[in-house]
Amino acid sequence: MTLPLYWIDAFTDRVFSGNPAAVVPLTDWLPAEKMQQIAFENGLAETAFFVRTGADRFHLRWFTPAIEVELCGHATLATAFTLFTELGQSGKSITFESLSGPLQATRLSDGLIELNFPALPAAPVAPDKIPASLLPALHSLPREIHQVKDCAQFLAIYDDAALVSSLAPDFNALARLGDTRVIATARGEDCDFVSRFFAPGAGIPEDPVTGSAHCTLVPYWAERLGKTRLHARQISARGGELYCELKDERVQMAGRCVCYLRGTISA
Repeated sequence: MTLPLYWIDAFTDRVFSGNPAAVVPLTDWLPAEKMQQIAFENGLAETAFFVRTGADRFHLRWFTPAIEVELCGHATLATAFTLFTELGQSGKSITFESLSGPLQATRLSDGLIELNFPALPAAPVAPDKIPASLLPALHSLPREIHQVKDCAQFLAIYDDAALVSSLAPDFNALARLGDTRVIATARGEDCDFVSRFFAPGAGIPEDPVTGSAHCTLVPYWAERLGKTRLHARQISARGGELYCELKDERVQMAGRCVCYLRGTISA
């Protein structure tokens, strides 16, 4: 069996930056075990698989090297980019059916593609509800820590961007917490806010640019900064740029992509 594969750098306008995702178009679904094997072999933070269900509708699934996830921003952006620029998809908007419900991607001007995702706000969490080894694993105590409801995703707020940049977490300690995810963030200096994202229990020690994390970051910073349009920068080693807007209970995030590789999977 052979399958097409596109390796896309997302939330960037140049290769070797942003967040790489593999995009695999399918005519019919493969067994989940096979898709998980492909994602592990690719070794990227996410591999996206999609099946067309209509003229402008697709069913979309995402796999890390270790697990299938319910929501992924950069691989959704990469999939939309692949459809629009590599596979000749017409029109301005497409809709992906996913484990997180319908997600819309819209072509804007100047190479931007905008995603429409659900907002996932976080709230302050009581100290006794924070896993005991989480804060020591960060090696730098945040000013505040919040948690997304019914989810092991924590938002660690720091006083400035330099502290976020200098974080050197103990990934082995974080991995022992299972599928626990940590977003570290602070107000930006040349943007509205910065962030980093750690999820070693999901097979991703540090994700270069995390669209889904901005479903939590944008509601938090929109309230603190008193505005709904926000310029975000993820300050991983590769780095990435997001242009976001909070609209009611939805988060819109726009970014660019570039294609690094076109290939074929033999599986």
